[in-house]
Amino acid sequence: MPQCKNCGAEISEDAAYCPKCGSPTGSVVELRLAFWGERFVAWLIDILILVAAIGILRFFVWAAWPGYAWTSGLPRWIPFVDFGTSNVVYFVYWMLMESVYSQSIGKMIMRIKVTRLDGKPPNVGQVAIESVGKAFLLPIDCILGWILYPRKRQRIFNYLSGTIVVKS
Repeated sequence: MPQCKNCGAEISEDAAYCPKCGSPTGSVVELRLAFWGERFVAWLIDILILVAAIGILRFFVWAAWPGYAWTSGLPRWIPFVDFGTSNVVYFVYWMLMESVYSQSIGKMIMRIKVTRLDGKPPNVGQVAIESVGKAFLLPIDCILGWILYPRKRQRIFNYLSGTIVVKS
């Protein structure tokens, strides 16, 4: 198995980046990592779309059942963690869009996409893992990712899923 020229870790033959240090491996596929700002704007576009869709859905649910309360029943006191009903919708949205297209609508507009470290499309399991962090634990996911993986620009759940966000 080949080794990283920077840190000496073993890497797969088709990896574009070292899984340990994040250095480019010099493979045939040259991936350009998306910047944090591009990723934030893509996330913001997705959130605005989802908030509008959820608001419309809540209006129609409330109109049909005026006494219905749209709550998850889960505690809201846990800092930086949110398991509300809206977050489940966010998770499903990112799971579906990124497992089928490798992009959400926001990523399509920003011309970035999620890939595996070798540049190939992620599988459903990888997308599920990275979507958990984005939908339920985003502040922790981002802050720790900024600190631990600045060269690969990965959130914690991107690292755990073996994915990166690149320019398309």
